[in-house]
This record gives sequence, C-alpha cells and structure tokens, in this order.
Amino acid sequence: MEDRNTSRIKMLYQFIKRTTRTIDLTDEYIEWLCFANAGMLHKGNLYCFDLAIKHLPSNKPILEVGSFCGLSTNILNYYLKRTGRNNKMITCDKWIFEGSEKGRYLGNSDVLHSEYKAFVKETFIRNISMFSRSNLPYHMEVTSDEFFKLWSDKEVVADIFGREIELGGEISFCYIDGNHTYDFARRDFENTDRYLEKGGLILFDDSYDGSPFGCARLMKELVRNRDYELVIKNPNYLFRKKK
Repeated sequence: MEDRNTSRIKMLYQFIKRTTRTIDLTDEYIEWLCFANAGMLHKGNLYCFDLAIKHLPSNKPILEVGSFCGLSTNILNYYLKRTGRNNKMITCDKWIFEGSEKGRYLGNSDVLHSEYKAFVKETFIRNISMFSRSNLPYHMEVTSDEFFKLWSDKEVVADIFGREIELGGEISFCYIDGNHTYDFARRDFENTDRYLEKGGLILFDDSYDGSPFGCARLMKELVRNRDYELVIKNPNYLFRKKK
C-alpha cells in the first residue's frame, strides 16, 4: 500500500500534466537517457534548456545548483554539444536530503539516510561519467551557499574527480534546482545575479504557477524586477538579465 506522501506526489504530478501545456523536445536520446538516469525532470525544461543554450551571450561558464543523480546535468551537456557550444559546466550538490539526520532510516526500511546519500552520489558520478564523458562537468560537493562563497573568493578547488579549477567571474546561465523553499531560492537568485552577465539566463525548476514550493512565490517578485525579462514559462520560468 502506498503511503500518503507517495499518493500526494502522484496526485501532484497528474495535476501538473492536466493543467499545464508545454513544449516537449524529447528525442530518441532523451528517451533512452531518462530510462537509465534517475531524476525528477519536467519535460518542459527541455525546451527551456535548449532555448537558453542556443542564446547564451558568451562562452562564460554555466552553473547548475542541485544535481541529484545527474539527469539535468547530462541533458544540459547534451544540448551544449549539439549546439556546438564549449562553455565550461560547473555543478554543485552536497546531497543533503530532508529527514537526513544522523542515524535515521528511510521510512520503515533498513536503509540509512547516510547510505542513501552515498548511493545517490555514486550514481551521479557513474551517470555523468557515462553520458557526459566527452565534456565532463566540474562538480563541487558543497551547498549552494558554500559554492557561491568559493566563487566570490575566486578559490582554486578540486572537484569530485580531483580536478582543480579556479572559480569566479561572470557566468552566462544558471539552472537553479536546489532547495525549493522561498528563502533558499531567493538566496540562490541573489547569488547568481551577482555574477550573471548582461543577457545571461536563469531557469528555476518547479517554479510553475500553482507550484507548492516557495520558489513559485519568488517568481511573482521576479516578473516585476526591471533588471530581468521573462523569456518563457514552459511551465517553469526562464528569465534573461537585461542590465
């Protein structure tokens, strides 16, 4: 028997499918990737990814805040390659999940949250090593707050593969898919805004109208922000920085 949370998630997913009209760019590769690569991706994001990559204002890095098992990471890399862009891709995720206090199990199972975190991290590494091997992104196992502090300080750091990279400078695109509460999403936006170049783009996951997450509240503020213009809702919000 399904628990209440699982039932609510399924009901929410069905509601989204019924009430949102989206442009879906799923092709054969994306279909195969989604079969093998775990992840929670609204298919409308595909069009937003494609649109953003095709209209990057420069070859400056693109960022992904929140990577989970690497599905969106691999798709973004796919669009970079398909479009012929060579922007460096940098991602961050510390894989801290709700209810992951030390010693806690996943529901009534015998799987510890610490084991789950290790499994997801290993899955991410395996997935991007397979599907993004020709343009392996740099990944930092840190929170977004920690990441942007490193970026601000222009630190030279090692990623999860042991490769050194100097952080800092302007960025051309950021996909924000971290903690979905209002406060975190707001902070991720403010940190991104500091480094996003003119003409750069930001896509917020789960920001569609009616979303139960706090990032949807943030969208109501950003549509009134004179420094940004709404490019598209599909149904998540993609913005371009005007100045």
